[in-house]
Amino acid sequence: MSKIGILHPGEMGVSIAASALKNGHQVYWMSQGRGNKTRARAEQYNLIEVDSLAEFCQTCELIFSICPPHAADEVARSVIKSGFKGLYLDANAISPQRAIKIGQMLEANAIQFVDGGIIGGPAWRPKETWLYLSGERAEKIAACFSNGPLETKVVGNEIGKASALKMCYAAYSKGTTALLVAILATSESLGVREELYQQWDRDDKGFSEQVNRRVTSVTTKAWRFEGEMQEVAETFQEAGLPAEFHKAAVEIYYRMSKFKDAVEIPSIEDVLRTLLA
Repeated sequence: MSKIGILHPGEMGVSIAASALKNGHQVYWMSQGRGNKTRARAEQYNLIEVDSLAEFCQTCELIFSICPPHAADEVARSVIKSGFKGLYLDANAISPQRAIKIGQMLEANAIQFVDGGIIGGPAWRPKETWLYLSGERAEKIAACFSNGPLETKVVGNEIGKASALKMCYAAYSKGTTALLVAILATSESLGVREELYQQWDRDDKGFSEQVNRRVTSVTTKAWRFEGEMQEVAETFQEAGLPAEFHKAAVEIYYRMSKFKDAVEIPSIEDVLRTLLA
């Protein structure tokens, strides 16, 4: 049994915490500065509360960072400042080169590091969410979830491999969604959206409705995908490929970020009006 700390139990993080609990581990969360939604999730799954990051870092043997991409470096630095000396997993949607830099920063402060990438939604059902891991201590993290429902796979000892896989997967899954959003908005602006739907459905029956569902379903998460597409763009650039595909996706998700706190999924018309405003 290990003492695992989750920074921070959002919708994905709390599912990872629940999976760790199922495997017999103690799971902690740090309440300082966190909102009511985070508290409600933590209390629902009986995570152990600590008041400060210093106490959190002194208590936990393993810390998992699961946060929006833009916050990954800040979270790592805060753990260093708080004196943590255990094993740190960065499971954020960041470029492999950024994962390497964070790993170097942590290792320089006597913190062991594992690179991670999560593919899939919150991990509530087996075979639907995968945590890919790389680094010399990746097997230790994988062992924390041997009884599911979170699936794990070690993709090598080299830091950056897990993040690279995540970036390539997101480049397609979220990148193509952003492209579809842009296509719909353009067709709306030019007055041919209905005709486009008709042609799509001739080619692939029901495709237009699939596109609408796909577009509207990402609206409340667009603020998060904005940063992820920036990481993908930087990954492509580092690989010697054009970054502009996903820099455009950054802009698309930025325009959709106003839906972050929406109570209900917006209509496709609301989404297109927002993009074209």
